[in-house]
Amino acid sequence: MTSALLTDRYELTMLDAALRSGHLDRECVFEVFARRLPEGRRYGVVAGTGRLMQLIADFRFDDAELDWLRAHGVVTAQALDWLSDYRFSGNIEGYAEGEVYFPGSPILVIEGTFAEAVILETLALSVLNYDTAVASAAARMVSAADGRPIAEMGSRRTGEWSAVAAARAAFIAGFGATSNLEAGRSWGVPTMGTAAHSFTLLHGTEEEAFRAQVDALGSGTTLLVDTYDVTRAVELAVKVAGPHLGAVRIDSGDLPAQVAAVREQLDSLGATETRITVTNDLDEYTIAALRAAPVDSYGAGTAVVTGSGHPAAGLVYKLVAHKTAEGDWVSVAKKSTAKATIGGRKHAVRSLENGVAVAETIYVGNEPPANPTERPLLVPLIVNGEPVAQYLGAHGAGVARRHRAMAIAELPADALRLGRGEPAIPTVYA
Repeated sequence: MTSALLTDRYELTMLDAALRSGHLDRECVFEVFARRLPEGRRYGVVAGTGRLMQLIADFRFDDAELDWLRAHGVVTAQALDWLSDYRFSGNIEGYAEGEVYFPGSPILVIEGTFAEAVILETLALSVLNYDTAVASAAARMVSAADGRPIAEMGSRRTGEWSAVAAARAAFIAGFGATSNLEAGRSWGVPTMGTAAHSFTLLHGTEEEAFRAQVDALGSGTTLLVDTYDVTRAVELAVKVAGPHLGAVRIDSGDLPAQVAAVREQLDSLGATETRITVTNDLDEYTIAALRAAPVDSYGAGTAVVTGSGHPAAGLVYKLVAHKTAEGDWVSVAKKSTAKATIGGRKHAVRSLENGVAVAETIYVGNEPPANPTERPLLVPLIVNGEPVAQYLGAHGAGVARRHRAMAIAELPADALRLGRGEPAIPTVYA
């Protein structure tokens, strides 16, 4: 399916006007960046890049799209003719998916004609703003979990296709699984899930429900124990499944106290290997509060798919340079108060001391000099209109997940604190 109409009207009206003014084919550089991180955050995690690359490859105007634009008078016939042959043929560099970013980081650098590049603005921002917000929140939850597995289960708290994107972004950020089957099919994210309270309520007794689930899924399943009385349910769960019951799930109550009591009860019943998983609208702060409790795994829903209070990453898409009619490159930038930008093509590196990040260094205009203490951050994503294959599909999500682990490991320890603070490292322009 084409992605061409996943855009705002003004992208096409700008293109139409540039066609009339003769500036349509002027070579340009656009950049995606954040002026600031969400309030109190110390770093962000880039996500959505692999999805975006595929959407750009599919961005074309077929007869159905052209007929709709014509019928609604969106652009002129001349512009429709131009759009009928549209394929992005330029180059895109950017931060590898899973990379951490800071204010000013040139997450995406788009090079092409004005018309080719400007038309991608809405698509790029809609993908990157959402996926990056989810990944940034999920990464904080992963840090708070301190090595314990965490699963994404927020499909019922966002749009149906946003749920798929969220599951992918959370996986990149370090979540181990998702409840969303389409994310498993499309992106290779491991899936999980057993039963909800409705399954227990369907049966005449809790014991009957547990037996039905164990018969279907085996004793290694996870039984939900808070439909009625937790203590009674834990007793029934071990009675039905035996001491090798896989796990019990708690979805309500005073979790620290409840978890401690359940662990003690399970051990007393001989189910010493049975794990405890908790859900119940968890975010990074409630997960951190459970650090001392005998929790084995977590499930997060609403908070992760809504960016834990920051549902968009605040990324913008700006023209930073273009060629004049004489063929000279000129830097351009907004000068408006509070929204000023820095013109010129950017090249970013992560400055390191003993393997620890100390600055986000951004070279304006010129390529950075070779320096063993600076890690280049921009990688080719689309070359002459063709996406780089290693970043696409399920394989690309796995590549991004591994890159995120490496990038997080470079951050100073203070970056992982959940308390409000400034960006973990400064952004320096050179």
